Amino acid sequence: MVAKGAAADELAAHVHALLGTEVKNVRRLSAGASRAMWAVDAVDDDGTLRPLVVRTDPRGASRPTAPVPEATLLRAAAEAGVPVPGIAAEDDEHLIVERIEGETIPRKILRDEEYTGALRKLAAQCGDALAAIHSIPLDRVPGLNADVDPVVTWRAMLDGFGQPHPTFELALRWLEDRRPPTTGATVVHGDFRNGNLIVGPEGLRAVLDWELAHVGDPMEDLGWLCVKAWRFGVDRPVGGFGQRADLYAAYERASGRTVDPEVVAWWEVLGTLKWGVMCIAQAFTHLSGTVRSVELATIGRRVCENEWDLLELIGD
Repeated sequence: MVAKGAAADELAAHVHALLGTEVKNVRRLSAGASRAMWAVDAVDDDGTLRPLVVRTDPRGASRPTAPVPEATLLRAAAEAGVPVPGIAAEDDEHLIVERIEGETIPRKILRDEEYTGALRKLAAQCGDALAAIHSIPLDRVPGLNADVDPVVTWRAMLDGFGQPHPTFELALRWLEDRRPPTTGATVVHGDFRNGNLIVGPEGLRAVLDWELAHVGDPMEDLGWLCVKAWRFGVDRPVGGFGQRADLYAAYERASGRTVDPEVVAWWEVLGTLKWGVMCIAQAFTHLSGTVRSVELATIGRRVCENEWDLLELIGD
């Protein structure tokens, strides 16, 4: 539905100023948990409509400035062969990219007949995409944050809530006792998972949401993709759509790195702990009154699911 009102008019005027073209069909998208997302159509000189997406911060929102602009990451990723939306324009508050048609809702990707063929390819395609991400030269993204010790980071965050969570404490001890050697330092996407991928009937079309990108161990991305929360109720370990063997084999072919399943498993445990602690944080955001949101409160109820997942993982 085409959006109306001051916000839509203001956005259309801003996009017009950036692109120098007429703007039509401005509509708010449901995607984007931390930032506002809009679909617009720019009218080119020959009258054709160019579908675009505009990402902007909600009015009144505050967030830390990213060390590397997302546009810089997208350009570097495209050069490395990662499927990403092309950039149309940008300024300090807006990023305008091409609108790639396809599905991002995991429930539909995993269950609709339209994507049956894609499910057979997605794990391998993700392996190829992750290999490309991890090949991005670090000098193309200067200033990108280097990951600090993740066990220390998430222990400190958990302690900050002042709540007893014995399962998380047990998982932290497990992680500390079984630290694997690092496999290198590369660009890490940080949130590569089902839900941040655009998928068509033929498979992967684009990788989205680069806000958490950093320099770290590349196995972090593989482990995060396999976290049970991103399977959305489907019993296939890679995003609910594929098998580990297909992911690892494609990644090894494309990257030249050897994947140690035990190292990926360590990062999967870390990712499950991380998501559990993030669920607590989102509940606190609601309960403290910082942002009153039924969605945040509901996510807070997922803490126990992650505790169960952790017990299964470290019990094995």
